[in-house]
Amino acid sequence: MSTAQELFPFDLGDRRLDRRAAQIVQAALDNPGDSIPLAAGSAAATEATYRFFDNTKVPPAALDRAHQRYTAGLADATDGPLLIAQDTTPADFTSPARARTLGQLAHAQHFGFFVHSALAMTADGLPLGLLHQHVWMRPPEQRGQRKGRRHKETADKESQRWLDTEPACVAALPPARAVVFIADREADFYDYFALPRRPGQEVLVRAKLRRRVAASKELLGVAVQQGPVRGRLTIAVPRKDGQPGRRATLAVRYGTFALLPPSTHPRRKQLQPLPLQAVLVEEVDPPPGVQPLRWLLLTTLPVASLEEAARVVRWYTYRWRIERYHFVLKSGCRLEELQLETAARLRRALALYALVAARLLHLTYRARQEPEVACEPSVSREEWEVLWRRFNPGEPLPAEPPSLRQAVRWIARLGGFLDRKGDGEPGAKVLWRGLRKLRDMVTGFRLAKNAAHGVQRSDE
Repeated sequence: MSTAQELFPFDLGDRRLDRRAAQIVQAALDNPGDSIPLAAGSAAATEATYRFFDNTKVPPAALDRAHQRYTAGLADATDGPLLIAQDTTPADFTSPARARTLGQLAHAQHFGFFVHSALAMTADGLPLGLLHQHVWMRPPEQRGQRKGRRHKETADKESQRWLDTEPACVAALPPARAVVFIADREADFYDYFALPRRPGQEVLVRAKLRRRVAASKELLGVAVQQGPVRGRLTIAVPRKDGQPGRRATLAVRYGTFALLPPSTHPRRKQLQPLPLQAVLVEEVDPPPGVQPLRWLLLTTLPVASLEEAARVVRWYTYRWRIERYHFVLKSGCRLEELQLETAARLRRALALYALVAARLLHLTYRARQEPEVACEPSVSREEWEVLWRRFNPGEPLPAEPPSLRQAVRWIARLGGFLDRKGDGEPGAKVLWRGLRKLRDMVTGFRLAKNAAHGVQRSDE
């Protein structure tokens, strides 16, 4: 794969620190899922990695900015609106030695921090990378105070992260770039919809059914459902919770409604209704034993036709990519298994491992959406030559590199992907397993080459 030093524009004020950051990311890319000592490959490199994570001259925000510049660079090479999915995940680092330095998670005996990520994607759902990452720790005394927080201003609640993320992302992009922020029901609150936005900056949120709307005695879900079915559309539902992926046919309704501020808002009497477009989709004839899909989506995007409603629904399905990103970060990169002892060290590690997870996710989806492009530079010449020899023994190397789809499928086969006719495209999990095996094969290839070269020189 392209080297981390080529991909990621680190600027830590010291070239040595920039090189070390790139080396840590490269080691993790080459050995996804390995511990720091295994990925580093030597005692000296391991010690240098730990020193980097302990270095107070390396602010995590500077590492996040390198990720932001990397993502913005990829976005500059794309056309159309940029989709930005937001979501929050807990990072659990529970251990007796670290409990005092970390925040409280949902469970009373679990400690760590929360990570709110904003993943940029193209209009057809290709993940590019993060444009913003907000990390915070919850004091133990705040656990169980959810009801008490409902009457506070948003600025005094954790919900403020949704409002802060949008301007942070927009500031990293050209002023004229169209963006659509996508979120699940956690972002369904009045102040988020009321956030001032520039032209071309839109929002798309899955809403709760029980929302009060102006000029209606009915709640939002019922009010939309009373409208006519405007048509049907079919979407792909990915596998989840042990259920296989499937195609779902959805009945579509839509209309414009004015969202009222909630009764718990401290400034409810001063706030005006917010006009938004609502799209309700309900699955028709779901498979037996499967919970039918039912989404109510609120958006600032125009929805005056079935085509525009279908676009809103399709873009919302790409929100799952942010969940895949967090899955790769925690399960593929094994973030939560790091044995670093303090919150500051873990925060620096998170910033670098976020780059690794984003790069692996980008490669996985790019192979699906741009299958015929050449695998270089995403897969290096040395890597695809090793793959060719593994899966085409005895055949001469081609003059041109194979397609990205072919190279990725070979890598996935190393990770356990069977590549049968009905298996679909490989996912991130088999891909990172395959990358680990590929790195071992490349190392063996280099040793064999060096040994052969040494024999040849001795004969001379």
